[in-house]
Amino acid sequence: MGRNAGQAPFHRPFEKLSSLKGRPKSAATPISPPPARKKSDEEIFLDEVAGAAPLSRRGGRVSAPVNTEQRRRAVSDDAEVLAQLADLCEGAGGFDIADSDEYVEGIGEGVDRRLLKRLRAGEYAVQAHVDLHGLTQAQAKERVGRFLVESRRAGHRCVLLVHGRGLHSKDHIPVLKQAVRSWLERGQIGRSVLAFASARPCDGGAGAVYVLLRR
Repeated sequence: MGRNAGQAPFHRPFEKLSSLKGRPKSAATPISPPPARKKSDEEIFLDEVAGAAPLSRRGGRVSAPVNTEQRRRAVSDDAEVLAQLADLCEGAGGFDIADSDEYVEGIGEGVDRRLLKRLRAGEYAVQAHVDLHGLTQAQAKERVGRFLVESRRAGHRCVLLVHGRGLHSKDHIPVLKQAVRSWLERGQIGRSVLAFASARPCDGGAGAVYVLLRR
């Protein structure tokens, strides 16, 4: 049907789209943030130490807190250890001793007293013995020291020292018996001994002493 003259043209809303065909699309240009300012070494250092407080110093050295009670206890413990070492070297206070005119016995501190009871009763077999009759004190001490060393090397546990009753000594004083007791409880000889006790009558009685050696 033909269009009448003077009639309004037909509306064509997409007519101009054809002119856009083939035209390149415009890409949106991204907006970059401004570059961050690099911190100086001084600024970095100040950031790291912010909030730090100076330590108290004495004589150029940092003072650590002192626990007075702990220090006192440490000094006391050290003194006790040194005293025990001194007693061991000098033979002082190492044995609990009991004696009379008829018997003598002693046991090292901390040693089970049942060992002394068994030793006194003769329950340990005597594995070696030495007779000190006729010797001077110096000779007897040297003989006893060598004898105990050799006995320990041989693995002996119980030995017998025959010192005599002193019946033939001046004024009948058992000098050698007293000296043997002194040697067994202190010094180099005492360090080899756990306990000692006067022997039973069959092994010499008051004139001899059983010695229980350290292993």
